[in-house]
Amino acid sequence: MTSFKERLNHITTFIFDVDGVLTDGGVSLFKGEVVRTLNSRDGYALQYAAKMGYKIFIISGGNSKEVENRLANLGITEVFMGSNNKVEIYNNLKSKYDIKDINVAYMGDDIPDYKVMQLVGLSSCPQDAAVEIKHISHYQSPFMGGRHCVRDLIEQVLRAQEKWFTQEAFEW
Repeated sequence: MTSFKERLNHITTFIFDVDGVLTDGGVSLFKGEVVRTLNSRDGYALQYAAKMGYKIFIISGGNSKEVENRLANLGITEVFMGSNNKVEIYNNLKSKYDIKDINVAYMGDDIPDYKVMQLVGLSSCPQDAAVEIKHISHYQSPFMGGRHCVRDLIEQVLRAQEKWFTQEAFEW
């Protein structure tokens, strides 16, 4: 059985859900529009990992052009919103980028993430994820969705690979 710490060394690709992972899962309405709040520390970690050469993808059942634009500004080029078949998208990404399951860290929080989380090398979730997701996760972040859980996972992978807080962080 491969330990969580051993799995960190194989990661080259991150995949995240949005609602409940990059956000706290809350939905606010403003003038009839759904408003989501993204955490700036999670954003920093996402752009840092992208600059360090990691592949980062988003697969979300939610649909928000504003979220998609924010993620693109962080350097994430493959964002799939309104996704109802996450396994199909995951398999297409693996094929397109020649990615192996062992190299993927996926963070999800609820039932739509379940099947794809069973395929990846490192499945993880926020502390407030659904119990079914917690049961299949290799790692449960101590942080809640939208409250640094994304940064927590990214930072752990990059620290294990000695790529966190390097000189490159100060040269951008």
